[in-house]
Amino acid sequence: MARKSKSNLSELYLEENKDQIYENALAEVQSFELPLGTTLRSVYDDQPNAHQRFMEKLDACIRNHDREIEKMCNFHHQGFVDAITELLKVRADAEKLKVQVTDTNRRLQDAGKEVIAQTEEIIRCRVQQRNITTVVEKLRLCLPVLEMYSKLKEQMNVKRYYSALKTMEQLEHLYLPRVSQYRFCQIMIENLPKLREEIKEISMSDLKDFLESIRKHSDRIGETAMKQAQQQKTFSTALQKQNNVNYGRNMHLGRSRILESKNDITLKRTFEDDDEHEEEVLTAQDLVDFSPVYRCLHIYSVLGDGEIFENYYRKQRRKQARLVLQPQSSMHETVEGYRRYFSQIVGFFVVEDHILHVTQGLVTRTYTDELWNMALSKIIAVLRTHSSYCSDPDLVLELKNLIVVFADTLQGYGFPVNRLFDLLFEIRDQYNETLLKKWSGLFRDIFEADNYSPIPVANEEEYKIVISKFPFQDPELDKQSFPKKLPMSQSVPQIYIQVKEFIYASLKFSESLHRSSTEIDDMLRKSTNLLLTRTLSSCLQNLIKKPHIGLTELVQIIINTTHLEQACKYLEDFISNITNISQVTVHTARLYGLSTFKDARHAAEGEIYTKLNQKIDEFIQIADYDWTMSESDGRASGYLMDLINFLRSTFQVFTHLPNNNNDHAAMSGKVAQTACMSACQHLSTSLMQMLLDSELKQISMGAIQQFNLDVIQCELFASSEPVPGFQGDTLQLAFIDLRQLLDLFMVWDWSTYLADYGQATSKYLRVNPGTALTLLEKVHRGMKDSSKKNNIFAQFRKNDRDKQKLIETVVKQLRSLVNGMSQHA
Repeated sequence: MARKSKSNLSELYLEENKDQIYENALAEVQSFELPLGTTLRSVYDDQPNAHQRFMEKLDACIRNHDREIEKMCNFHHQGFVDAITELLKVRADAEKLKVQVTDTNRRLQDAGKEVIAQTEEIIRCRVQQRNITTVVEKLRLCLPVLEMYSKLKEQMNVKRYYSALKTMEQLEHLYLPRVSQYRFCQIMIENLPKLREEIKEISMSDLKDFLESIRKHSDRIGETAMKQAQQQKTFSTALQKQNNVNYGRNMHLGRSRILESKNDITLKRTFEDDDEHEEEVLTAQDLVDFSPVYRCLHIYSVLGDGEIFENYYRKQRRKQARLVLQPQSSMHETVEGYRRYFSQIVGFFVVEDHILHVTQGLVTRTYTDELWNMALSKIIAVLRTHSSYCSDPDLVLELKNLIVVFADTLQGYGFPVNRLFDLLFEIRDQYNETLLKKWSGLFRDIFEADNYSPIPVANEEEYKIVISKFPFQDPELDKQSFPKKLPMSQSVPQIYIQVKEFIYASLKFSESLHRSSTEIDDMLRKSTNLLLTRTLSSCLQNLIKKPHIGLTELVQIIINTTHLEQACKYLEDFISNITNISQVTVHTARLYGLSTFKDARHAAEGEIYTKLNQKIDEFIQIADYDWTMSESDGRASGYLMDLINFLRSTFQVFTHLPNNNNDHAAMSGKVAQTACMSACQHLSTSLMQMLLDSELKQISMGAIQQFNLDVIQCELFASSEPVPGFQGDTLQLAFIDLRQLLDLFMVWDWSTYLADYGQATSKYLRVNPGTALTLLEKVHRGMKDSSKKNNIFAQFRKNDRDKQKLIETVVKQLRSLVNGMSQHA
């Protein structure tokens, strides 16, 4: 029961629950809440007959609503009828109103079409205005970009690359970020790196053109800089000349400065001449446009590649330096070759100095010093090599002047040039060598043109002309009336003048070397000593040895050297006046002219003796003795008489030379005495050698007698005093050996000779046993030959036999004496 009641209760609960579900669904349907799918699905999903029950519920609900509607209609029906009636009343008015409204609407529409058109135009204009405003706003952002890009292009076209880089930097950091969304901006951004590379390439190309330009203009730049340095030096020299009285007293240096002043005036006039030269001296900046270097340096610095540019520039300039320092092979032939070489080097370093001072870091002082030291070593080596080829002293002097200007110019730019001045001292030695060679030719020409006779002067004017050229003083000669003759020949004043000219020429090289007067004085004296001791001495020695110089000329040369020797003190005074250095200074060198001219005199004297002996030999060679003659001719040989006449006339010339000066007379007399004694001794020796000649096998007594006659003539010549001054028979003693030997054979006094041999009182003291033996053997052979020819006479045969036995005995004794002498020796 309980279970059944529970079941009934459950069913009752379910029924109530279902009714509640249906009512909820109907409420939802009546509320018109869509969608109804969920509601209907809840109705149909419960039970299979739920649809019918829900429809029943729904029909019941509809009937209820219909009853309510019917009630309401009934309630409002009279009002509805009244309304319809009222509506019908106003129907006609409504239609009329409709027509009016339709007409009004039509008219309104017609009137509104224009308004609509204008409104649409206004709308379109407003849209355009809005678009224009937007475009203007965007253009305000884009125009500066475009303007800057246009400015960049313009700067590129006019080659303002540094400004172009600045413009690029502004574009990248300031303008392009504002409009980066536009495509043209992206194109610009992509082009900027390309433009930078283009600028780098163009600037590098300009730099290469600049390097080529300065390579071509280096000589012009250097020439201009050297002219400026020379002008400044000339101006300073002129000021020093005005302010330094002592320096102005120097005759030669004063003359050189006058020449320099003239050159300065000429130089200024040259620069002022608009037709031939420039109106003013140009600087390196005027000749070369340095802007490519500045631009390239700035560009590479802005791009962060400054170090790359510096390395490239220095590398290229080093290459150019090597090219500049390489001289032409023919540079030593002309001064223009040296000038062009120096101008190129100066131009190179002037450019480097300019770059050093106007840029920061492109070149440094260390770099330029290193480059200069390298160049200086090369320059010195080149100048040493090429200057050694110079044989013209004028060219060497011009080279020296160029080196001085070259050194002064670079010194003005701060480069050390001490090594160049040291090089000038080496070149000075070479310059002196070329001067010595040149003056050697001048001396030779003077000696060749000289007539080696005393200088004749017809009047006072001619005399003054001579003594103005040569410091000659002779009180004795001054007392004589005109015309008269000076003792020296024409070559003496000419040689003296040329020595002074040599000193001038040597001084020219010493100028501008930044040396003291003492050093210049020492250099002049040393070079003059070389001229005297080497060049002039050599020329005198060669002159003396020439075959066409006769004995008279040799005597005149001796007199000339004496006067030149005396003039050396005047040359020392001349050098002291030039250098303002007193001769009493401790370090002052002396001229060696004394030894030079003494050696020349000794050589001339020796040549006199040699030429006399040679002439004697020539006469001896034409001697034609008949060594087999039976008896002499009774007179001396013709060749000997000619020889004696030659000697007599020669010594007469010696004694008749014009000797106005006592020293000259003593000197010429001494030379004549020595020459006469030498000639007699040589003649005696030659005659003795003729007798003792090994090729002469036999001599007859007749030949001995003839030879004796010739010796007698020689003795007579010696005793006639051909040269005054000999004491007693001094000159005859030259023939004493011959005389005693011939007397021995002529007298045939062999017993006396053999008995007195070795005694100081011997009559034949000067006869050597060997000489007597040689001649006796020749006489013996001559006698044998003569006896063979005369064997028809018996008495002669007996005498000959006795004489031959005597000869054989004497020969044996002479041989014993000779052997004894050799053993004793």
